[in-house]
Amino acid sequence: MQAFEHFLSPLNLGYVSLRNRSLMGSMHTGLEETEGGFERLAAFYAERAKGEAALIVTGGIAPNPAGRVFKDAAKMDTEEEAEAHKILPKAVHDHGGLIAMQILHTGRYGYHRDAVGVSEIQAPINFVKPKKLSHEAILQTIEDYARTAKLAQYAGYDGVEIMGSEGYLINQFTAQRTNNRDDEWGGTYEKRMRFPVEVVKAVRRAVGEKFIIIYRLSLLDLVEGGSSWEEVVLLGKAIEKAGATIINTGIGWHEARIPTIYMVVPRGTFAEVTAKFKKEVSIPVVTSNRINTPEIAEEIIAKGQADLVSMARPFLADSFFVAKAREGKSHFINTCIACNQACLDNTFSGKTTSCLVNPRAGAETLLNYVKTENPKKYAVVGAGPAGLSCASVLAERGHKVTLYDASDGIGGQLRIAREIPSKREFDETVRYFGNMLKEYGVFLKLGKKVDAKELSSEGYDAVILATGITPRRLNIPGSENANVLSYIDVLRERKKVGKNVAVIGGGGIGFDIALYLTDPGFDSWKNPKEFAKEWGFDLNVGTRAGLTEKAKDYTTPPRKVTMFKRSNGKFGSSLGKTTGWIHKLTLQERGVEQISSVTYEKIDDKGLHYAVKGETRVLPVDTIVVCAGQEPQRDLEKGLSDAGITIHVIGGAKEAGELDAKRAIYEGAHLGATL
Repeated sequence: MQAFEHFLSPLNLGYVSLRNRSLMGSMHTGLEETEGGFERLAAFYAERAKGEAALIVTGGIAPNPAGRVFKDAAKMDTEEEAEAHKILPKAVHDHGGLIAMQILHTGRYGYHRDAVGVSEIQAPINFVKPKKLSHEAILQTIEDYARTAKLAQYAGYDGVEIMGSEGYLINQFTAQRTNNRDDEWGGTYEKRMRFPVEVVKAVRRAVGEKFIIIYRLSLLDLVEGGSSWEEVVLLGKAIEKAGATIINTGIGWHEARIPTIYMVVPRGTFAEVTAKFKKEVSIPVVTSNRINTPEIAEEIIAKGQADLVSMARPFLADSFFVAKAREGKSHFINTCIACNQACLDNTFSGKTTSCLVNPRAGAETLLNYVKTENPKKYAVVGAGPAGLSCASVLAERGHKVTLYDASDGIGGQLRIAREIPSKREFDETVRYFGNMLKEYGVFLKLGKKVDAKELSSEGYDAVILATGITPRRLNIPGSENANVLSYIDVLRERKKVGKNVAVIGGGGIGFDIALYLTDPGFDSWKNPKEFAKEWGFDLNVGTRAGLTEKAKDYTTPPRKVTMFKRSNGKFGSSLGKTTGWIHKLTLQERGVEQISSVTYEKIDDKGLHYAVKGETRVLPVDTIVVCAGQEPQRDLEKGLSDAGITIHVIGGAKEAGELDAKRAIYEGAHLGATL
């Protein structure tokens, strides 16, 4: 009770304090199903509580077997399972934080053969057709929610979050899209909303009055057949009356074809929707989605758009987000760039969650930066993601580090990636590492390519090669022509590109170049209203589910681009599991043609000559941009080896492949932690 009042009392005060207004949003880490995972999860939550997250919400825990995310995923319907959880609340309480367990029933999103749904309507993102819940099964499911909440209370949690958003079971009840029942659980909206209301009532009866109940309410379904604004408000008021303590807001279903959390979404886009809803209820309201800096969070609270701010991935990127903000050290925050590469992509691939910019996330018991008792002298060559990561960790641990780069600035491939309009968030990663280098005294030598002789003369204990890659050239007649460019020529050197362009390569770099060259220039990545026009939704929620027609201007590119690749199959197979569809859909709408199974023949004044299934074709183009892979850059390796210097190779210099900042930063951190 004391902790409960401590959390809620600041909500009635007139000052802004992230320490009391920050909610660490739910993230399923995969540790819930890993052997020894609860110990790792306890360390994960403890570090965030120590970093001053006010209230932590766990990953989704199913109330019964049918509600699981996948077969054998985490559930809580027995006291034995609740016992295993006790370590988590204790770890958080030991650092003065509060923690709520999310109760998540996936419904038709369950990736297993026992999935159930409101109706027998299969989700477009699932392989399973759900079994329709009977009236008796619905009543039992309500009881299951209540039992799980009671077990969470027994385990020591301060509350539960009832997941009623993102297209999961409860959301499936409320939407016409998924509820075609004609009994007391379907038909009119009053009947469709009965299930969530009864769930909240049952949970409140089970846990009593002194227990936090957060209800996650979908404000914008962003799918055809979703809820209208009037229906959302009606449900919100009913949820408040049923006994919820806090309403957390969700945006979009998983099957929606509008981005809601990826880096293409402007920061704080959906706060104004929360502000509109906040006027309709009297209990605290939480806003979420693409809030990744203290400044944005504080502004939202100061404007009265929300009572609390939910940030999930930002606490992956930096567990001390709030503490650093309170201490006036926001420049030291390792900012979430909303890339999804190590968090959601891992989750939906059956891997444990981590973070591209913070490899320690989820590995707090495995990867630690312990102060050295034997300081050494290291050279790191290459100030790209691998080199920055390694140099900063080595220096943090107390080693003397010199970082070399031929460029006049740090960042390497990160500086190139940030030229893609939707990837400007990489600026934050470069900024963070730059500040870490200063904080821990890394000596920078930029603007001059270092050679083995110079490195040998400095007496380093070891040299870390993080020299990155060189783009692979196209080896056909005419490939030396002036109109044949590499992606580095385009993005870093800013060489002129014509109006008709061939992009050679169907991987991530090819997609980035195609997106860059076809960008219509509306800067929708930083303007919520422009972003809403581009993707076809209404922040004023004047239409059902917030959907509107897309503005046609946003699909009109400044040039014609055709993509080619040698391999068979569809383009984009190497793109992120949770974000690839965004890039593919964007290029499709911009009219980018994609041709696979290509053999390149030559380039001349007529254009690009190529063959498909033995048939030679010619594409008249002004410019050809080659994105056909990379080679490791290890020019220094032999000279250093001949001089007897210990060498470590990381990042692209170790393995080129597709440019992979996630692997590069991890390898740098891991080496820095173990040397």
